[in-house]
Amino acid sequence: MLYEKITKDYMTALKNKDNFRAEVLSTLRSAIKYREIELREKGKELDDGEVLEVIKKEIKKRREAIEMYKQGGRLDLAEKEENELKILEEYVPAEISDEELRIKIKEIIEKVGATNIKDMGKVMKEAMSELKGLAEGERIRKVVEELLKG
Repeated sequence: MLYEKITKDYMTALKNKDNFRAEVLSTLRSAIKYREIELREKGKELDDGEVLEVIKKEIKKRREAIEMYKQGGRLDLAEKEENELKILEEYVPAEISDEELRIKIKEIIEKVGATNIKDMGKVMKEAMSELKGLAEGERIRKVVEELLKG
C-alpha cells in the first residue's frame, strides 16, 4: 500500500538524517492520517486511491504557494515549496497523455450513450471514476466538453 511506502521512506529519511525529506513526508503522513480518521467516521477504509487524493491535494497546495511566493517576490520560499513538490510528485503516477485521454473519454462517451453537451454530467461522473489518478479533473472536463460539442 502507498501509505506503507511513504512511512518506510519517512523512516529511511530519518535514519539518513535527511531532515527536509523527513519533514515533508511527516506532513504528508499527518494529512493522510487525518483523511483516514474522516473516512473511519463514515465507515470507510483508507485505500491507495484516497492516499493518492491526499497527495494530489498537497501537490496543489504547493503549486498555489509557489505562485503566490513568486508574485510576492519571495523566491527563497518558492524554491522551498518547489523542493517539497518534487518529493511529493515521486508518489504520484504519471498522468496519461492527451491522446490517451481522448481515446479513453471517447470510449466512455460511447459507453454511457452521450450525444450532446447536456450529457456532460453522466460522462464526467463515469470519467472521473475510471480515470481517477490518471488525469486531473480539469483536463478531463476540457476534453469531455470538446468531444461533446464537436
